[in-house]
Amino acid sequence: MLNRRETEIMKVIYGLCHEKGVSLISPAEIIDMLPPKKKYTEEQVEDILQELALDDYFELLSSERKGEKMYVISLRSNGYAFKRGYVQMRRDAFGKIFWAVISAVVAFAVGVILKRIF
Repeated sequence: MLNRRETEIMKVIYGLCHEKGVSLISPAEIIDMLPPKKKYTEEQVEDILQELALDDYFELLSSERKGEKMYVISLRSNGYAFKRGYVQMRRDAFGKIFWAVISAVVAFAVGVILKRIF
């Protein structure tokens, strides 16, 4: 299961690569696509990309173009399944919240009924 930072970066990578399966992008472009309220450095992004590559979400190749570091990212099977897993994780979370609310309402109703009886 991915943590929040890995999920944010994987959303960007999936958005870039899901049609063709491959993308050429720089760390600065990845940082620009991430949510602005969280500050990422190139080193953090590089570490997270390496971890995701080790988890077999994509194949990561480094190169240099005009003095700028570039990544060639090719999605693998886990990378293609990321969207489905992310949607399923959100659905499970909403389901747990829904059942917690329903349980609280039922417990409240039972408490009110027992007060009226006794």
